Amino acid sequence: MKYRTFSDELKAMFGAKVYKLSLSSGCTCPNRDGTIGTGGCTFCSEGGSGDFAAPFLPLSEQLPLAKQRVARKAGDKYLAYFQSFTNTYGDTARLHALYKEALSYTEIVGLSVGTRPDCLEPDKVEMLAQLNREKPVWVELGLQTIHEASAARFHRGYTLEVFEDAYARLKEAGLRVVVHVILGLPGETREQMLETVRYLANLEPVLDGIKLQLLHVLKGTALGEEYMREPFPVMSMEEYCDLIADCLALLPEETVIHRLTGDGPKRLLIAPLWSADKKRVLNALKKENESRGQVP
Repeated sequence: MKYRTFSDELKAMFGAKVYKLSLSSGCTCPNRDGTIGTGGCTFCSEGGSGDFAAPFLPLSEQLPLAKQRVARKAGDKYLAYFQSFTNTYGDTARLHALYKEALSYTEIVGLSVGTRPDCLEPDKVEMLAQLNREKPVWVELGLQTIHEASAARFHRGYTLEVFEDAYARLKEAGLRVVVHVILGLPGETREQMLETVRYLANLEPVLDGIKLQLLHVLKGTALGEEYMREPFPVMSMEEYCDLIADCLALLPEETVIHRLTGDGPKRLLIAPLWSADKKRVLNALKKENESRGQVP
């Protein structure tokens, strides 16, 4: 079985390797500012899951900083990636102007916006749809799990029905949707994790992309404090690679694989420590998938 990677999809769309530039929009999150909660999701760091993003500055200053982070890689085509916090939370006109400015740069070939399903009011969806008519836009939704007990435990702050409504409206507007899933949430069984992926595999219209993310327990987070008080089980590398292979087998070919794991800042990582050796992890994932005949 072959699966499509996001890198390959971008290369097919633009005829060259495309690199992500992690940028900041200056947004916060309703799960941090008291609107629905404070402190954010329990696994979320102070960087709002965007620890590698450029600081919030005018784009003319952010872009060179973000380019420096990928300077060791050759290329002149980039995706503007707004990952930190909730990037459709706030004044629609300000965000529209910011994202439109990002797309005005010749080297920026598309836009990726990370957000929450409960921060996609009709005007926000229309704003993203307008931008999508200029250059391709991907909307990334942090679902993490379909299981309400797990979502309540990490303080997600919205129900699965909210996700389903946002997903339907985004797809109706012609936008590409990518869903984030965290594997290894405390209390979830292996089968529950597969149930989340199976649910996403059966979405209609078909899901455009998925990010499969290992749970990182980080210093300075509520989850990190919980783990230090009373450690909960975390997956071994072998268990994770086996689970990822099973997840890939469930997904339709049309769903692009944006990520098979993730990067936890080494200075903050508490567990699992094996995940800090990214090269080793990627090689193990490749070996396990190839053994199953699953190749990009």
